[in-house]
Amino acid sequence: QVQLVESGGGLVQAGGSLRLSCAASGRTFSRYAMGWFRQAPGKEREFVAVISWNGGSAYYADSVKGRFTISRDNAKITVYLQMDSLKPEDTAVYYCAAHRAYFTTDYYYQESSYNNWGQGTQVTVSS
Repeated sequence: QVQLVESGGGLVQAGGSLRLSCAASGRTFSRYAMGWFRQAPGKEREFVAVISWNGGSAYYADSVKGRFTISRDNAKITVYLQMDSLKPEDTAVYYCAAHRAYFTTDYYYQESSYNNWGQGTQVTVSS
């Protein structure tokens, strides 16, 4: 089991930047791919980004590609989401999640691939 706590959300103007952090507890953090999802008001939760267990691979939703960067520090058992050039449509609650299987990013874009979730952090981008 991995326990996850997100932080770093807030209110920012369009074009600005935020860095989200997801602090994990649990000895096996370094074995899991870690993902970020988001849920805007009235919409379903959607995939944002994922990073492999060792940081060697990362995948992004088309809507954030080139603007967001996911990274991880296994020594600090933390995963980050650097968000630049923010747009009002990025407004959402952002969640980090741990993949349910070791050493894989299979089906990384599906919520069902993750079995540990944080409580979420609100990001609001004003126009």
